[in-house]
Amino acid sequence: MRTKALTVHRWLGVGSALFWIVQALTGLLLSFHFELEDAALSSSRVATDPIAIERRIDTLNAAGGASRVNFIWTTAGLPDRYVLNVTDKAGTERRIRIDGAGEVLRDRNVDDHSFFTMMRAIHLDLMAGTIGQWISAITGFLLVTNIVFGIYLAWPRKTSWRQTLTPVRQGGRLARYFSWHRSVGLWAAIPALVIAGTGSLILFEHEIGHALGVEDIALPANPPEGTQIGFSRLLSAAVAAIPGSRFVGTTMPSEQDASYYAWVRAPGELYRGGYGGSLVIIDANNGSLRGAWPATEHDARRMFLYTLYPLHTGEAAGLIGRILAMTVGLWLLTTIVLGLLLWWRRRPSPRPAERRADVAAGPTANEGASH
Repeated sequence: MRTKALTVHRWLGVGSALFWIVQALTGLLLSFHFELEDAALSSSRVATDPIAIERRIDTLNAAGGASRVNFIWTTAGLPDRYVLNVTDKAGTERRIRIDGAGEVLRDRNVDDHSFFTMMRAIHLDLMAGTIGQWISAITGFLLVTNIVFGIYLAWPRKTSWRQTLTPVRQGGRLARYFSWHRSVGLWAAIPALVIAGTGSLILFEHEIGHALGVEDIALPANPPEGTQIGFSRLLSAAVAAIPGSRFVGTTMPSEQDASYYAWVRAPGELYRGGYGGSLVIIDANNGSLRGAWPATEHDARRMFLYTLYPLHTGEAAGLIGRILAMTVGLWLLTTIVLGLLLWWRRRPSPRPAERRADVAAGPTANEGASH
């Protein structure tokens, strides 16, 4: 059984190494990309002024033609920063970043990728659409499998945990590669399982939700009646619906449905940063509450889907969790490099001098050579 597990572990690692390296590198770059992208535009903080933001939305809506603001969301980066998804008068979809006072910090076509949006696209689907999404999901599940095999193989049997988790610095090169690969691999194997597993599931979140019978929350269309409330009243109504919550974002009312579908972060949620999992639906005709669904009251199926993103990014544990997620990316790169070096060095017909050095190193080297 151990020999078979070793064979599978080795060839999964060699065969999928390139994909895992891409995922690890892009994941590292994305760990704090929200903050970095905001800071690149402006480092100053302007407190949120709902009235000023409402004026900006009204100005964009009044530009003529097909002009329309579709939604507003926090950037999830620096405080009091927002992104507006806008259809301009020519019908082109744009993404406009604003500060808390509604001042435009950047206005670009949604198809104009920044460095970080390109990294995100590579991380999600290798910029290859559905095919790339399947490749990312499959290699992600293979990574989970390989971590499990690695834990099984590295589990101490004749040595203590302290010895197992402490890499050797003496002996032949092959033995040192093996010791470092085993020790480093065990250091973060459990959080890596969580991050890799949830990352693969996120790629098919909607399909999984449909299979579990979890549908998007929606109410019957609410016919428009005269002048509708603006953003400032919506924000107040949304956070008042769930006491202690913070505004995250909202879709705008349509010609068919005078409803704001607003998302907030409620107390006790797994989300700690710029996002939230609690939905509030506000009547745009008069500002009354049509319904509220706090994330802390989800049923088990919806809660399962809700936990995927904050667990994958580490956001469930706040700043410490995000740093841990970034560390797991470094861990994955390190174990891949060590594993490839180990595989390369143990290929058939090693040079005689190296074989003699490994044998001379004693039992530790022989254990490494067997791996």
